[in-house]
Amino acid sequence: MNVSVHASSSLFLSLSDQSVIMDNGLVKLAILKPQGFLTGVKYGGMDNLLDIKSNESGRGYWDANWSLPGGDDRYQLIKGAEYSVIHQSNDCLEVSFKSTYNPSAPGMALPLSVDTRYIIRTGVSGFYCYAIYERPQGCRAFDLAQTRMVFKLRQEKFHYMAITDEKQRVMPVPEDLLPGRGKQLIVPESVLLVNPVNPDLKGEVDDKYQYSMDNKDGGLHGWISSGPIIGFWVIVPSYEFRNGGPTKQNLTVHTGPACLAMCHSTHYIGDDILAHFGEGETWRKVFGPFFVYLNSTTKASKAHNLWSDAKKQRKIEETSWPYDFVSSPYYLAASERGSASGRLFVQDRYISSALIPAKNAYIGLSVARTEGAWQTESKSYQFWVQTDSSGSFSIRNVIPGVYGLHGWVPGFIGDYLEKTLITITADSETQLGNLTFVPLRHGPTLWEIGYPDRTAIDYFVPDVNPMYVNRLFLNGPEKFRQYGLWDRYTDIHPESDQVFTVGFNDPKKDWFFAHVDRRGPDKYLPTTWTIKFNLNSVTGGTYKLRLAVASATRSDLQVHINSLDQEHLVFQVMNLGTDNTVCRHGIYGLYRLFNFDISSSLLLKGDNSMYLTQARGGDALCGILYDYIRLEAPATD
Repeated sequence: MNVSVHASSSLFLSLSDQSVIMDNGLVKLAILKPQGFLTGVKYGGMDNLLDIKSNESGRGYWDANWSLPGGDDRYQLIKGAEYSVIHQSNDCLEVSFKSTYNPSAPGMALPLSVDTRYIIRTGVSGFYCYAIYERPQGCRAFDLAQTRMVFKLRQEKFHYMAITDEKQRVMPVPEDLLPGRGKQLIVPESVLLVNPVNPDLKGEVDDKYQYSMDNKDGGLHGWISSGPIIGFWVIVPSYEFRNGGPTKQNLTVHTGPACLAMCHSTHYIGDDILAHFGEGETWRKVFGPFFVYLNSTTKASKAHNLWSDAKKQRKIEETSWPYDFVSSPYYLAASERGSASGRLFVQDRYISSALIPAKNAYIGLSVARTEGAWQTESKSYQFWVQTDSSGSFSIRNVIPGVYGLHGWVPGFIGDYLEKTLITITADSETQLGNLTFVPLRHGPTLWEIGYPDRTAIDYFVPDVNPMYVNRLFLNGPEKFRQYGLWDRYTDIHPESDQVFTVGFNDPKKDWFFAHVDRRGPDKYLPTTWTIKFNLNSVTGGTYKLRLAVASATRSDLQVHINSLDQEHLVFQVMNLGTDNTVCRHGIYGLYRLFNFDISSSLLLKGDNSMYLTQARGGDALCGILYDYIRLEAPATD
């Protein structure tokens, strides 16, 4: 494959008044002492892979966004105050840069003690990073929004990024985002490249959110340099320490060139996923380790092999998790962890009289205690797997503790939560046996729109306005990543709103993926979508509507039956969601399920209309992404 990874049998550590040098013969790290800022990475003939134009605190660093309860966002660069060698042997070297929070000290510092660590190993082409966050007794209350490690690479060297087999491209340079070369659009992070340094990129839109990935899918991303040809890859072998579970989305790379190791964030969910810490509350969590893998080739024609090689290394790291060389007692080895196994079935008598194996379901352990609350759980660890075709699962390498067993099944609405809490103990397997998920069901289905998979991917996603294209997403499955799709609703429905007839219209062609405002002459206007359906008969009693929402942002939703007056209003919710999915080019965010009654007195034999109103006007970027809608008849015996 012509990819170079050199071997070495020695580790080297040297100190000066201001820096720590870690060297295994393949990779040489320079770290500012005692702050812990990574100032240099030497590898493959390049004296420093990091951006030498940035100051020493802005090349490789941890940071956090936090606030006092109800207060404004604050930014904190994580800076150590004490350096120490944690472990040194012929095979492994681990060093620490620690800051200890003093609750009685004056000022307004982040109320956390943070210990950032670097590890190099003999013969390993890369280095490991992790951090231990801790709240000692007596800390003030605060909310944690985000924390991560950032690597800023050489601007003149790293231009090509890769995050999946399909999502790879030459990226803009920082100057392209400045006035004269770039034009900022309605979304602050979105820039139209009008006169980029690389003329091939002219007319494209750059936005860091277009390169977001799920926790479950985002285990590898990075950059490839030119002259010499070097790959810089962040590998996250487990997302157990990330908040929000498997479907939480995080940033990966962006113009800079920047490579991110996201550990905790609110992206695509908003304030609902903030980690709230009360006055005096103690807490500890290990973020990482993640692996920065480095590889190289001497042949430009083989540059893509660096990505293929990095994918193989990802598999190696995932197989090796949990690592056996990490020295912190707070990071547990495999022998200190446990597991749980079982088999999940679905019971829905209106689909099958027999139990249905929960095929390809997501099942996981979280300290959250209510249905669906794993989506916003941000303080502890989560452990997730997918079931096989028979519904069987095994969750391994779980940190001992007491958890809720959560899950969701494609094709069925709602969240599964086992009634009994699950206790995991070290070096043992908890056998759960056969488990049954009973999704909410009132009566037989009269009609349904969409497919319940917690996304809006099965609806109509329009082509991008040619003025705002990102060529990476023109022909792939993620056309929803394009900029400005919310305005395409107005282009398609310039005068009147969407009307969808059950049994006639096709959701993939006729149901716009986001319920947004319509662009008017002076402002954005509320919109009312109509669902037309026919009932052969109306049974006395209560009908039930299931409305599953894949994402919502600042939305006022009203549902009426057959008339847009107060007497026919059957449901409303105000100011729903802070996901920002519409403006951040997503297709889902925080899943919500609404269930409400419809009196048979509001329905007619024959033709009926249901009205879904986005009642919030004046907001270009508000929106609801529906997952699935189902009308059920009254229950039958």
